Amino acid sequence: MKVFVFDLLAYSQHLDHLKVGAELPYPLSKQHFDAATAVRTYEEHLQAWEEMDRLGYDGVGFNEHHTSPYGLMNSPNLMAAAAAQRTKRLKLLIYGNLLPLHEPLRLAEELAMLDCLSNGRLISGFARGIPREYQVHNVPMALSRERFEEAYDIILGAWTDDIFSFRGKYWSYKDVALWPRPVQQPGPPVWMPIVGSRESIEFAARKNIPITPGLAPGGLREDIIRHYATVQTQHGRTVTPDHLSIGVNAYVADSKAQAVKENGPYHLYFNRTLFSHGNFTETAIQREHGYVSANSTDYVRQENLKQAAHSREDFRNMTMADVEKRAEHTPWGQPDEVAERLIAEADKAGANTVLVSLNRGAMPHEMFLNQIRRFGREVMPRLQAHEVKRVPIAEDF
Repeated sequence: MKVFVFDLLAYSQHLDHLKVGAELPYPLSKQHFDAATAVRTYEEHLQAWEEMDRLGYDGVGFNEHHTSPYGLMNSPNLMAAAAAQRTKRLKLLIYGNLLPLHEPLRLAEELAMLDCLSNGRLISGFARGIPREYQVHNVPMALSRERFEEAYDIILGAWTDDIFSFRGKYWSYKDVALWPRPVQQPGPPVWMPIVGSRESIEFAARKNIPITPGLAPGGLREDIIRHYATVQTQHGRTVTPDHLSIGVNAYVADSKAQAVKENGPYHLYFNRTLFSHGNFTETAIQREHGYVSANSTDYVRQENLKQAAHSREDFRNMTMADVEKRAEHTPWGQPDEVAERLIAEADKAGANTVLVSLNRGAMPHEMFLNQIRRFGREVMPRLQAHEVKRVPIAEDF
């Protein structure tokens, strides 16, 4: 198995004291931003990625989010460029550039540069983003899907064609010869995160793009994989473990109780304060704004519709008692338990790559480094020695 760390790079100072009721104000005024904290946050995460490189992690994942302490990677490409100079072998997973919001030829050029800067270590993730970002960039949410698919074709065409021309609904180009070209040919690998919409699943399957299905383990993840496998079969292909990666939240400690005591407060901060800041996650509300279609979840089994609804209250109202209860079934605790649960989860999904979150809630730097080191030395060798060879959910097709 391949082991990546997915790093949200949240602003390192906790801001719970600013909340009005259950909400962190949005927009969040500049009076609450401390430049020295941001400078320190970036440097600490670059140091963390260097440590991952030394310890033999397979890769690090970056994301793109805007106007929130949730994550300081407004441009994941800038972070990948910095990481490329501070690491030697670590794969750089940009997960991902938000295609509907940006000029796609510029993204194609930047990604080609990054592949050269890293000597072919780039994995290019493409995503649509969250509703907050469409307000920020003044792009109608109802146009998201069309813009995403058009931008995808432009980027792939610019990487692969000798002289590239394109006439589309949103962007057009004539006689473009990309310089520099990516090191990897015909271009860097492309992955897609799938939150749950049917159209995204079907697009990824049609294009044979590897996916990360769902935000959390459970029935919805299984439904996403099942529908993805169905569409892949319709196109004459079989889903393999290299088509799938799973996101997991892990914490290594001497006991389950210690894991909850140490990591619980940061887990709560992520869920109650950061995750939905200035954003709405509910599928029903996104449907009203045209971000997802009326039948975007019609592939989901009845028992999993609540999970597919993505209600903010499910995480905003989380308590430490909830954390303790969930921790009984998650990879938090002693190294053996963490490794066994992660392997079991990967085997069940049929995924040969795990994207491990070790610091979602802006924990102190030394605590993050300690997790990187403990996980890297006490858990990761067992994962990397294990190979997922089948996708059980896809075997019926």
